[in-house]
Amino acid sequence: MAWIEKLHATYEACKGREPPGTAPLMPISHTPQQAHIEIAIDGQGNFKSAKILQKEETVIPATEESAGRVGTKPPPHPLCDKVQYCASDYQHFGGIKPPFFKEYQALLSSWCNSKFVHPKAEAVLSYVRKGHVVADLVMEKVLHLGTGPAGKLLTTWPGEDPPEIFRLLTAKDGKRDQGDAFIRWQVWLPDDPNTAVWTDRSLQDAWSGFDAASKAVKGVCMVTGDNEASLALSHPKRVRHAGDGAKLVSANDDQGYTFRGRFTDKEGQQACGVGYEVTQKAHNALRWLIARQAYKSGDQVIVAWAVAGKPIPDPWKDTLALILGSGETANIAAQGETELSGDVGQSCALRFKQAMKGYRAKLDPSDDIVVMGLDSATPGRMAITFYRELKGSEFLDRVECWHEQYAWAQNFGKNTKFVGAPAPRDIAEAAYGMRLDDKLRKATVERLLPCIIDGQAVPIDLVLSTGRRASNRIGLDHWEWEKCLGIACALFRGYSKSQGKEYQMALEEDRTTRDYLYGRLLAVADNIEGYALRLADEERDTTAARLMQRFADRPFSTWRSIELALTPSKSRLGASAKGAGFLWKRKELLDKIHDQFQSDDFISDLALSAEFLLGYHCQRAALLRGADPAANDDQPITK
Repeated sequence: MAWIEKLHATYEACKGREPPGTAPLMPISHTPQQAHIEIAIDGQGNFKSAKILQKEETVIPATEESAGRVGTKPPPHPLCDKVQYCASDYQHFGGIKPPFFKEYQALLSSWCNSKFVHPKAEAVLSYVRKGHVVADLVMEKVLHLGTGPAGKLLTTWPGEDPPEIFRLLTAKDGKRDQGDAFIRWQVWLPDDPNTAVWTDRSLQDAWSGFDAASKAVKGVCMVTGDNEASLALSHPKRVRHAGDGAKLVSANDDQGYTFRGRFTDKEGQQACGVGYEVTQKAHNALRWLIARQAYKSGDQVIVAWAVAGKPIPDPWKDTLALILGSGETANIAAQGETELSGDVGQSCALRFKQAMKGYRAKLDPSDDIVVMGLDSATPGRMAITFYRELKGSEFLDRVECWHEQYAWAQNFGKNTKFVGAPAPRDIAEAAYGMRLDDKLRKATVERLLPCIIDGQAVPIDLVLSTGRRASNRIGLDHWEWEKCLGIACALFRGYSKSQGKEYQMALEEDRTTRDYLYGRLLAVADNIEGYALRLADEERDTTAARLMQRFADRPFSTWRSIELALTPSKSRLGASAKGAGFLWKRKELLDKIHDQFQSDDFISDLALSAEFLLGYHCQRAALLRGADPAANDDQPITK
């Protein structure tokens, strides 16, 4: 029950103090609903106008039962509801579903007859009692009847261009019941500029007071410890979005294997009682957090927040997005162009440090931070797949550690170049391709959560998978390969650090490991042929690019093929006054790298690890940016 307690505390800390420009926290006894129709009336309940809405999310009053209504006799909402509830003439016009006007009118009447009555609720009650809601909507051409004197509400449109209401409603067995259209109200009262019932705080407070006074079941709330709390008999749904039917808490059935014979009550209070107000506030806080700051992928939702409502860095973003999200306005993309052998991403690192200092200045070290992952177990049930509670200082330290340990030069496109850690979503795509299915994407992101939040090492299979895809240069579009290469290097570097092995982002000329040196050789070969192709005005892949995957599997035998393929390029460069000096320097560099191989490492044909990608990437950056002694001002083109 810890998550309910933290969410309840979040609601209490943030209600009325929501950041400017953000949606307010939903009041208790309310639920979100997509509205299709808006009806305007005056204070006496006289019809004024009606219009179609584009499924606009609307906060409406709801009972405990109606907020999660299902079944053949779903209970009514007290104010805004479907046509089949609000219109007593729905059946007269041939509605195909059972009408629930009597139940709707009874609930609205009981509210209006209580001490919590509100003039806008009275106006709505006065209007619906007149019994011509459908007739008014037909007159306004919002709903549509068939032809003939006994025209009924159409379920299919005979023409090719159906009206808006038919495009908005969901078809069932090929038919669209216009009675499913959801109505919200505008009430024009004198001296009241706020006509919308869904934003009127006084109306919301009036309904919340009435609903709270009607609770009959009392008991111990296991969250607050209150012995006389009004207990919740059911818990809200529509947590992730307005159409979400899954619940986090459900214990109100007595069939199947729910209680396994341990409890005798049908409401689940013997198992664990939760106060109605507590669960309402907790779920409303969760809805609010998900809407404004959660990572979403299908049914999967991951959200991190400070219970006190203070800003925290989003752990699911890459370093660039995190820096920019902190208010940084400088051109970070340009910093991705800085030479690794000189700057080594220092500019981005300083900006990242500055961003983290900003969060540390606002967040107390002892502030509670919660990280929570949700996913649907079944269409009606939702599970907490990940849950951690941390202190503010601990959370910031781990986020900072992730972005520093898995930092590398990233190339996500022309305007998105930076030095830092990739986002979990990008890692999943780099490991399994852009077209990976949602299940695999969600599973991969979940596997990365402990790496960011708990400081665990990235799973080795992800390191290997990204390395293999980055080696398959010819099988990827150039932009995708560049992105995959940066991510593969970041993962290998970070994983190696967790194993006690350090790699620099700049070229390490004194590193003599076999895989690293082979990567450097490949970069130089790519550079030589690329420059020769430029001089000849040819556009094609270099031999090094085409054979990169084979080179990773069998480096020694493949290197002989690459060397032989360089002969025409060397001849072309040697015959050119411009290319002769370039070629001499590259030959000198190749000899230097060859000399660094130890014993029989060079003639070994064992497959290379992703370390060769680090050597390749660093050597390529050094050559292209003139950081290597053998480099010149010319910039060879690689595809």
